[in-house]
Amino acid sequence: MKQIPLAELPEAVQNLIKQSQKTGEPLTIIQDGVPLAIISPVKKKSLLQTLSTLKPLDEDFPDVDEGKLR
Repeated sequence: MKQIPLAELPEAVQNLIKQSQKTGEPLTIIQDGVPLAIISPVKKKSLLQTLSTLKPLDEDFPDVDEGKLR
């Protein structure tokens, strides 16, 4: 996916993107009433959501489990 720094976009477009980010609503770009592109804010997951997607480890850590850290 191609990326471009926000600062390289015209100020009017920057303001629209910032507004979309604040509201959480996507922005549809149209030409002659026909949708051309959608700009959608990236939604950040909470730490709990991220951790809930991790797979459990299948190995034991006996030293830690027994309180032997050294």
